[in-house]
Amino acid sequence: MSPGRRPGTGAAPARPLGVVTRGTTNPNRLRRVDNWIVENCGDLLRAAGDPLVVDLGYGSTPVTAVELRARLAAGVRPDVRVVGLEIDPVRVAAAAPAADPPWLTFARGGFELGGLRPSLVRAFNVLRQYDESEVADAWRTVTDRLAPGGVLVEGTCDELGRLGGWVRVDAEGPRTLTLAAKLTTLQSPAELAERLPKALIHRNVPGERIHDLLRALDDAWRSAAGYAPFGPRQRWLRAVSAVRAAGWPVIGRPHHWRHGHLTLPWPAVSPR
Repeated sequence: MSPGRRPGTGAAPARPLGVVTRGTTNPNRLRRVDNWIVENCGDLLRAAGDPLVVDLGYGSTPVTAVELRARLAAGVRPDVRVVGLEIDPVRVAAAAPAADPPWLTFARGGFELGGLRPSLVRAFNVLRQYDESEVADAWRTVTDRLAPGGVLVEGTCDELGRLGGWVRVDAEGPRTLTLAAKLTTLQSPAELAERLPKALIHRNVPGERIHDLLRALDDAWRSAAGYAPFGPRQRWLRAVSAVRAAGWPVIGRPHHWRHGHLTLPWPAVSPR
């Protein structure tokens, strides 16, 4: 079943929407996006009457859901609840020993969110195996089931979590794109092209905005080579500042960028 097939109103469908993912996961693979969620979505969860978060498609082991709960509890509020959802019932059963009810539980579910109404959904490395044409409907299927004001953070990363990209989506649609890199291992911002979210990964071609952005960032990184002796963070800050000075609407200030993040409004990078 396509993830974008929107079920009618009423009870949750008998079977979850979507297909089973590869399930590849590693400890700390999602640390970058988790830290970004703490910083950028923390106020949303602090204001929520029910701080419910869904880790959608957590994979073959529950480690990333366990880590998400720990990071949100430490950085946002201790009563945050995380529910890991997986389509594969075998994975749900295997995750049971890691549960810590009511703060961390696991259940069967897909894009329909298993009937839950969370304030935030993190869905990582889920849409990579889908067609680009299915992405918008998948986003809508999830956001239709969020609590009022809720957000979806959807994206992808490499196996070790050194490179990643994600989109913040709400009821109105995609809002921002964030690119993130471990600066101590980054050779070139062009490496980020391989880890763009599904909505953009096939758009890194001439004539597309994301291609222009990555080219501008890579050019700025090369121009900032003289800052390399001061460390990769200083080189990255110089490169991002140059991109912003060139007219790209980079969100935030240097203290936001210093962790290897670059966030822009979605219209600046959306497919043409």
